[in-house]
Amino acid sequence: MLTRTASHTHVAPTRTVLGVNAAAALANALFGSPALAGATMYFARNSEIYGEGEPADYVYRVLSGTVRTSKVLSDGRRQIGAFYLPGDTFGLEAGEEHTFCAEAMSDASVLVVKRSAVTAEAQRDSHVARELWAATARELARAQSHLMLLIKSAQERVAAFLLEMADRVPDQAGIELPMSRQDIADYLGLTIETVSRTLTQLESKAAIELPRSRHIVLRNRSALARLNS
Repeated sequence: MLTRTASHTHVAPTRTVLGVNAAAALANALFGSPALAGATMYFARNSEIYGEGEPADYVYRVLSGTVRTSKVLSDGRRQIGAFYLPGDTFGLEAGEEHTFCAEAMSDASVLVVKRSAVTAEAQRDSHVARELWAATARELARAQSHLMLLIKSAQERVAAFLLEMADRVPDQAGIELPMSRQDIADYLGLTIETVSRTLTQLESKAAIELPRSRHIVLRNRSALARLNS
């Protein structure tokens, strides 16, 4: 069921339908089939989309806003697995349950499609099958990249993160980060103090500029790339 259970303490999402043009413009080929029209759901900031260990019955695509996946470790620390921006697909699982929970970082609109419908359509339509394979491969590549990131130094991790976000949120004026520094820290496996200190160090080296806490200008991409090499 799409309705959240009473055992969760977050605010339950309410459904809203986006304009047809807006939804169509953001849908990729995987969701282009009429059989995979799905439903558009609205999730308020910090509300849960699905929980860790819940059945992976649906596949999701961000239409607006930002989504994060995370897991709370045995010692209480939170590890963020990924950030999903408009156009990204998430919720793809190898097994029958979600290994991470997913939350809306900001007010978000999400296209929700039954996993069984995606699987059935992939069996009928080779184009959908290729898109499903490509989406799964992107998730695997993202997970592998994140794993390699966590063995680097703090400066290397932050530099890699900034370059990744610059590619995903292109803006001539810099990067407007949709996540907090705590989110960045939990994604990079660092403390928030280390993230802030590292950003200050990169600014002192003229690699970046920090006009605002969430707005970052990359002044020397080659220097960041060398750290990320």
